[in-house]
Amino acid sequence: MRWPTLFSPFRVGSLELPNRIVLPAMVTRLSGEDGVVNGDILDRYVRFAQGEPGLIVVEAMAVHTAKSGPLLRICGDEFKPGLTELAARVHAAGPGKVVPQIIHFLKIARSGWRQTVADLGLEEIRGIVTAYGEAAVRARECGYDGVELHMAHAYTLSSFLSARNGRKDAYGGSLANRMRLPSEVIEEVRRKVGRDFPVGVRFDGEECIKGGYSVPDAGPIAVRMAQLGVDYISLSAGGKFEDAIHRPGAPLYPYTGYSGDRCMPGADYPDGLNVYIAAGVRAHLAAAGLENPVVATGKISNPAFAESILVEGKADLIGMARPLLADPDWPKKVREGREDAVIRCVYGNICKMLDENFRKVTCTLWPAGSIQAPSSTDREPPRWDGAAPLTGAYRDGRVYLKWPAAQDNEAVQGYAVYRASPGQPERHIGSNKALGFTDPDVAPGTPYTYRVQAYDLGGNRSGFTPSVTVQIP
Repeated sequence: MRWPTLFSPFRVGSLELPNRIVLPAMVTRLSGEDGVVNGDILDRYVRFAQGEPGLIVVEAMAVHTAKSGPLLRICGDEFKPGLTELAARVHAAGPGKVVPQIIHFLKIARSGWRQTVADLGLEEIRGIVTAYGEAAVRARECGYDGVELHMAHAYTLSSFLSARNGRKDAYGGSLANRMRLPSEVIEEVRRKVGRDFPVGVRFDGEECIKGGYSVPDAGPIAVRMAQLGVDYISLSAGGKFEDAIHRPGAPLYPYTGYSGDRCMPGADYPDGLNVYIAAGVRAHLAAAGLENPVVATGKISNPAFAESILVEGKADLIGMARPLLADPDWPKKVREGREDAVIRCVYGNICKMLDENFRKVTCTLWPAGSIQAPSSTDREPPRWDGAAPLTGAYRDGRVYLKWPAAQDNEAVQGYAVYRASPGQPERHIGSNKALGFTDPDVAPGTPYTYRVQAYDLGGNRSGFTPSVTVQIP
């Protein structure tokens, strides 16, 4: 096998995962206001399961009853039938394991007002602890393989962990006090579900805001969580309200500032932007004599890169959200040696924009109008008619490329554009469904060489077009 570590079985608590690929919880906006699992939710997670990731973490579902917009819920027994069906369908569709991520939100209004940790009384805090424990029990009763506690980004438990938590009582100020509520939640969940039910936590390894904490605090936080019985630690970054941009008439969205970029780094950020966080936290755990697995996330989509992270001991598991949204079959294709058939995420963050605007989250690389990723067993690649001429022209500070349509026995899904320049290797700079591409990232005095591949619903790729070189004046 080409990537032996990435595709090796791996034990998390009492679970044995078939590989080390994790689908982190990812907003879909497919649920209704009622919070009940519906057909679109079932289809989305069955499709993920068919691609064979080792662990699927179902999008955050509320442990509380207060309104939070379209959001799955696990706050009452009335939600158990749908949640039970979801777990069963995912188990039937693939070899991976599945856990729900459970979350508590503070209140927020369209005016921009938001409830803060300072607003909560001790009775409300005790209610949060109880709600998490009861929700974890429901997860077990519904047939899930474990449960993940959401303590990241802008939400309640993360806001208590934050260095910006200015409460003046036992739940704020010092790191020990800021950890009090998250610790109470972990203890209650563990007490309710027992030692044999895996419990994971996702939290921010770095807040990425002025006055926020970073790895020097995240390491001790993870150590304490492990000591309290957490089976794995999943690291994220940012996604905070403190630097969010408020649009009048819309609720504050915590992924619009720099911290939001760090949570979901786009094309302009380097690959593996947040891997150092996982490495730093894992080192803290190791120094404390703890071996709890750590999940690294943040723009990891290349199998060679993922393998190197594992081999070098920077993390134990690899989280891929947007790459598996673009192509749920990523794990299966790569394991089978069909890496070239993967439909590659271009990190354009259209999915993030859809979430920000409270629309159903899809991928721009999917066929137009689709709300689920396509599925195809076809192995016949697209083809070009004739010489498939590619043309390129420079004007107004950009390079404009055009090409003719390719043909396929099933359907052409899109076109991948590659670019090389002197001293720089060829790289994939974008994919789209149109018969053209605009490259704005060109420097004066530089020649750029382009070529294009067509790909179909199964990810099969055509040959390349003849290349074209454009000299930038």
